[in-house]
Amino acid sequence: MTQFKQRAVCVALAALSIQSVALAQTAQPPAVTPPADESPAVPKATEAPAIAKPDTPARADRVAPVEVTGRNSANDARRNASAAKIIITREDLEQYGDSNLGEAMRRLPGVTTGGRPGRPGAPQMRGMGGGFTQILLDGQRIPPGFSIEQITPEQVDRIEILRAPTAETGARAIAGTINIILREPIRQTNNELKAEVREERSKFSPNASWTRNGTLSETGTFNVTASVGATHQLTDTHVRNLNEDQQTGQRLLEQLGFSQTDDHRENYFLSGRAQWRLGAGEQFGVQSFFAHNTGDNRSNGTLTSVFQAPGTTPPSYATRNGHFEGRFDVARINLNLSRRIDEATRYELRGGIGKFWSNTESINEQFTADGARSLLQTTRGDVRDNSWNLNGKLIRNFGGSKHALTAGWEIESTRRDEQSLTRLNGVQQLADLGTSFDVGTRRMAAYVQDEWDISPEWAANAGLRYETIRTQSSTALDTYANTSRVLTPLAHFVWRFASPSRDQLRLSLTQSYRAPSVQQLTSRPILNTLYPLPAANTAVSPDRAGNPNLKPERANGVDLAFERYLKSGGVMSVNFFVRDIKDLIRTVTALEDVSWANADRYVARPKNIGKAITKGIEFDAKFQLRELIDDAIPLNLRFNLSVYDSNVAAVVGPYNRIDSQPRASGNLGADYKFRGAPLSVGGNLAWTPAYTTQQTDTQLQKITTKRVYDAFALWTINSSTKLRLSLSNIAPIDAITTNVSFADGQRQSVISDARTDRSVALRLELRL
Repeated sequence: MTQFKQRAVCVALAALSIQSVALAQTAQPPAVTPPADESPAVPKATEAPAIAKPDTPARADRVAPVEVTGRNSANDARRNASAAKIIITREDLEQYGDSNLGEAMRRLPGVTTGGRPGRPGAPQMRGMGGGFTQILLDGQRIPPGFSIEQITPEQVDRIEILRAPTAETGARAIAGTINIILREPIRQTNNELKAEVREERSKFSPNASWTRNGTLSETGTFNVTASVGATHQLTDTHVRNLNEDQQTGQRLLEQLGFSQTDDHRENYFLSGRAQWRLGAGEQFGVQSFFAHNTGDNRSNGTLTSVFQAPGTTPPSYATRNGHFEGRFDVARINLNLSRRIDEATRYELRGGIGKFWSNTESINEQFTADGARSLLQTTRGDVRDNSWNLNGKLIRNFGGSKHALTAGWEIESTRRDEQSLTRLNGVQQLADLGTSFDVGTRRMAAYVQDEWDISPEWAANAGLRYETIRTQSSTALDTYANTSRVLTPLAHFVWRFASPSRDQLRLSLTQSYRAPSVQQLTSRPILNTLYPLPAANTAVSPDRAGNPNLKPERANGVDLAFERYLKSGGVMSVNFFVRDIKDLIRTVTALEDVSWANADRYVARPKNIGKAITKGIEFDAKFQLRELIDDAIPLNLRFNLSVYDSNVAAVVGPYNRIDSQPRASGNLGADYKFRGAPLSVGGNLAWTPAYTTQQTDTQLQKITTKRVYDAFALWTINSSTKLRLSLSNIAPIDAITTNVSFADGQRQSVISDARTDRSVALRLELRL
């Protein structure tokens, strides 16, 4: 706690010192946005969105909807929002030429990604992994089978980072919400073509996309996007297995392993959107998309014994080979309608249906030192997901544009049919459980939200949301059902105490929750391949299974933020947050008498383990150097730093933190446009320090420092042609993870050292 307070004080002093420099400078408020019934401003470039985009939320009747195409308009939207949000513009997202949105996420304020550079994992806010962050596309939950890696930065209009939940966006956001707003079609007819090639370890990955915008009629517009790409990556990992006597520290077993994975992927994407304006503030839209992805993954590895005490288990293999092939397809169509009942009242309806299907096959072979095959495991899987959703809301304005009341409802249903067959040396595994697994999820929600600009200095946003989720699944042996119901009150307040809107203070009081995922609820086990049946396994190589009795995690939250807006269009803010969580879910490994084996086996299952608390301070700034130094070069600076602390009551300290949460994370970036030359350059440093997490009383994980340098150069050849050079992970460092388990009087450690590499990309951008 003392270290956390020291870090918090340092960050606060840094923020106040920077702000005091800019205090003497004055600024006029940004230009007023156009009325709500005017057409959005025409952006410089367009891409078709992949998913249905809903109409603007309730506050749009009071703050005019515009395309956020620059820093000033992004700051306007951030300043005028009744609930705190950070807005990342399209210009910022496109700078580094990332091939997908997942790569760009690591540079966002307060956002970290799992995985190593070039292999990004799911984005997470405030360092909280495990689904604490809600990801939305145009205000709606991501459909089954879809991933943000299927979206390119050019398809995005902006990203909104909401640090506290609202009734309208949903309360399944203990850490926060990332809302990805996709681009709309425009009336200007144009074609855009982008072609890129990326190199990593002498392996090349080409990508190309084409976008067409046009008109259907005087009131109708459309766009179409098609993209195709291939990815080729090599991944090297060194592993050290070390068992020691827990009392004496004597080495009992040491093994060294190496594996290399050669991964080939192909991606095809097609989307279309059409929308018609039906009148002032009214429109109807149809959106659809189809994505086809294939994967071909080959791996090989070795495992050798360095030391082995009598009575310990020898290496399970000397060499191994693996091959995975998969095909993944997703299709969806969405409709949306926005109509006015009268001048002060309007309603919105949104609905969609979708399908996801996949076919996978994997082969795993293990060989002894003399070349004899000791294991052959094959797995075939077939998944079919069918989903639909229907949402609606009614918005009523009072007193002109200063007060809006919104009431809404949501229904979402998903049904998954899964077939899986695993054979070990020709013998079917888990035969008693059958090969079929069915699961269905039904989510229903209702909410009411009141946004009110009480005065020029004060604004409030209060809401109440009720949500219920029911999950049912069945196998050949059993059927289970789990239902969670949550009622969440939420309130946000803004005090604009420095005219004209230069400084403001925000306070949010919220309740949020996280429902268990289908995978966490499913009791069907996944067997560990290193220790196949019928042999016993180890605590560091457990089987995995779900827990149908899980309860949702709930959190009470407080956010307090100070924001300052600068004359150059920059902004600085400091935010303090606390989340008090109960019924925390944590994966616990224990030795169990299981139905799928004759001997006891270690099984990792999620469990509710009690209370936890996390808190932190977040600082973000974006401004021109001239705000600090007169006559400085026109250098745009970006800086964000977050410091976190957490405590899980059921786990012994001192490292009893929230799972995957580092002690801090930060970004430092700058970009510069040369005077008299059509050249722009920039760079960014993303940093996460090393940290240790005590996951349970018998499980510990250590993660080394993650540091990623990125840079770009953009050459504008003419008004319709640009050439972009991007460098990612310029100074690569290995990603080292250590997992430690204490079992059977031993300290069992697995140290994984994964290589990371620099990548270079060259992209040609044409507007035809």
